[in-house]
Amino acid sequence: MPIFEIISLLILFALAWLWFDSVKVRDIAVQAAQAACSAEHLQLLDATVSIASLKPARDEDGQMVLRRVYSFEYSDTGNNRRPGSIAMLGQEVLFVNIGLRPPSPVTTLH
Repeated sequence: MPIFEIISLLILFALAWLWFDSVKVRDIAVQAAQAACSAEHLQLLDATVSIASLKPARDEDGQMVLRRVYSFEYSDTGNNRRPGSIAMLGQEVLFVNIGLRPPSPVTTLH
């Protein structure tokens, strides 16, 4: 088998692994976004996340893994869209950002 075919097969297997791994990590990210929105009584819109960033990084053990950042939209009133994000390191959730601000103090003017 020529070297070109071997390299082509290795690249094909690497792409297949990346795709399968990305599907699994995306499912974990969707579950984490749904849990975060439910905990804050928010609605996760479209019930999905989309990839915003993908780059190599090192985990706590020093192993090279992929760091993925996903974006999603949620609603707090049911008729608006607000952006959120979730960062994954390998298959672990680093953080979920739903951008909630503390409620502003109510002031009355007399």
